[in-house]
Amino acid sequence: MLVSDSHRPFTNEQSDLQTGDAHGSPYRATSKGIPVKKNLSMAASLAIATTCALGLALPAHAAATGPTAVTGRSLPSSVDASGMDPQTKAIVDKIQAKLPADWESRLSATRAKYGLNESPWSEIRDSVINPGDHQCQRTELTTYAGSLLDGAHSGIVGNLRFYGGFDWASFDALIYGTESKSNTFGVNGEYTQKLTAEAKNLKRFWDIDSAGIQVIPMHGKDVLSSPERLAHTLSVMYGNPIDEAPREWALGLAELFIELVDSDPVLQGGANPMFTFNAFAYSEKGDPEPFGISERIVMGDGILQGMTAVGLGDVAPKGILGHEFAHHVQFQKDLFESDLTGPEATRRTELMADAFATYYLTHARGESLNATRLLKSAKSFYQVGDCSFTSSGHHGTPDQRFNSATWAAGVANDAANQGHILPSLKLDELFEAKLPDLVKPDAG
Repeated sequence: MLVSDSHRPFTNEQSDLQTGDAHGSPYRATSKGIPVKKNLSMAASLAIATTCALGLALPAHAAATGPTAVTGRSLPSSVDASGMDPQTKAIVDKIQAKLPADWESRLSATRAKYGLNESPWSEIRDSVINPGDHQCQRTELTTYAGSLLDGAHSGIVGNLRFYGGFDWASFDALIYGTESKSNTFGVNGEYTQKLTAEAKNLKRFWDIDSAGIQVIPMHGKDVLSSPERLAHTLSVMYGNPIDEAPREWALGLAELFIELVDSDPVLQGGANPMFTFNAFAYSEKGDPEPFGISERIVMGDGILQGMTAVGLGDVAPKGILGHEFAHHVQFQKDLFESDLTGPEATRRTELMADAFATYYLTHARGESLNATRLLKSAKSFYQVGDCSFTSSGHHGTPDQRFNSATWAAGVANDAANQGHILPSLKLDELFEAKLPDLVKPDAG
């Protein structure tokens, strides 16, 4: 499988993690002073929810203080190594000894620095605003995600979660990935032609400067099969202890982590979809101190596999890419600005992205989906709905996401002039007027 091959040379500068600097926040300020996330994740919650479903330990900074939404049990703040065989326990001990003493604060700062901070998801609770007001249930996709680590050693998986192992592929694609003709999408490259063609069409469709937006694949197996490649990512995530050369330290740590992953066949050497169960958009527009990372959309193998597993492989990849591209429309048109705060603010931007994506998918000059494929597209967004009403990362319930998509399809299909594409600001105006109906209580 071919992926981006432009990983920059290993340098001390990349390895020197600066904590508490001007980049220490995942937000950029808009003209109205409203914080906007640099990096928007469509499915990151599923990986974390799955971990919670297994009752695995989370890192101290991400541990729940109450019952999780899935299990109803409190989660510990450290990893229980009991039950590990001596060989696996020895690997874990070596990893712990090799990490800098302040690795947790370094990792937390790095996640915030690049906008890949998982902390909002740690707030998932059983106690929601008013569960009786909304119909909200597990979907086929969350059930699938919950099965991905069945049979895995809880201690091994717990350690990987503890040390940020399920973020490795995301950081690799974000920091080192680049657009290339050699890139492939999907485990076997099965979505390459479809997504490459759609990316070109999306750039023609929307009224933004999209020439520089790159679409990057995320392949877990490639990252977890190369100590050199994983070392690049670890050097960014953790920084380096001062008493060892950066290259030697990071390579040694990478080899230990790969050995740990390889010790459990369920993890498939990094090919388990959980390592790449995500897709996200990234922009540095308006950032006063950018990192120099290009505007990009990252498409993980895992989320594509998940949609295929629930029978939506025909249209869901297009829907996901359309959704993430819609975030770039929001970035450039300042559509994150709102009087809403907390969960309601995030839900608004995510439902808007669903609507914009569906408008494109159903428009005569977009993908022009027929009725059958339109229904599958709407179901694709339904599948990634969540019930975390009190979480700042709440993306909307399954029904709300389905309704946003079907509403946007109606806007496209009912237009008098089927050849006319609404300006993004006009579509936003229509969406804002409809939003109260999309999120109103629906129980009963």
